[in-house]
Amino acid sequence: MVTNTSAPERSRLRPGHPAAIELADATVRLGGRTIWGGATLRIEPGEFVAVLGPNGAGKSTLLRVLLGQLPLSAGSVSVLGTSPLAAKREVGYLPQRHGFDATTRIRGLDLVRLGLDGARWGVPLPGRKSERRRVEEAVALVGASGYARRAIGECSGGEQQRLLIAAALVGRPRMLFLDEPLDSLDLPNQASVAALLNRVCRSEGITVVLVAHDVNPMLAHLDRVAYVAGGRILSGPPEQVISSDTLSELYSSPVEVLRTSDGRLVVVGAPDAPHHHSDRHAHP
Repeated sequence: MVTNTSAPERSRLRPGHPAAIELADATVRLGGRTIWGGATLRIEPGEFVAVLGPNGAGKSTLLRVLLGQLPLSAGSVSVLGTSPLAAKREVGYLPQRHGFDATTRIRGLDLVRLGLDGARWGVPLPGRKSERRRVEEAVALVGASGYARRAIGECSGGEQQRLLIAAALVGRPRMLFLDEPLDSLDLPNQASVAALLNRVCRSEGITVVLVAHDVNPMLAHLDRVAYVAGGRILSGPPEQVISSDTLSELYSSPVEVLRTSDGRLVVVGAPDAPHHHSDRHAHP
């Protein structure tokens, strides 16, 4: 079922089953402009969710709300059954970045260790031995044990991203937020990191919410997408939300969703965002 979050009808909540994330009639206004409004969104514990939509539509705004960095103008939001600020110690966060310079000498292990020391997103642990064990577990979880002792600047883009994910996971969060984690990677590494996040989501029971431009590298893994466009949010299974009918209704304009012979999605006709689910790194 696709949830039209600007409609007055609420999604049907399961009695006694708390959501990992829940928005109700949520509206954000910035500088006198409504970014999106009347949003109703429910994400279940342990789901792998992509937040999609054109540039400037409010994807990062949604992430900021869920991180407790931006208050709603109207409506309500809960994360892990409480306020975003109260939940932040149980949330791992990977902000958008474009890799480390080759001269960056901090080791991968030390970078992951910073995930335990941060007052904002990690909880310091007593005793160096337990801290080392936690770091080693996180590094092993993302498959980075073979290169974690190298300087981060000497690691490839995919290796760096795995170590950054380990840093977000080292505090053993119940939820993981990632802002464009695939954006600077080539196609093989995009697929590899998407598969890694799916494995972490399933094996650890962590709710994963990932902001992305291109759904294709993770399409086979997703439980749900939240599509932000036209001042609204639609959510549901990918095959229902990323469809010609649904996106045409969302944009109030004809939009066609095509599937290529290799299974990739191409969105045609969306205002300001033609082909934003096609391969952004492909060459003619």
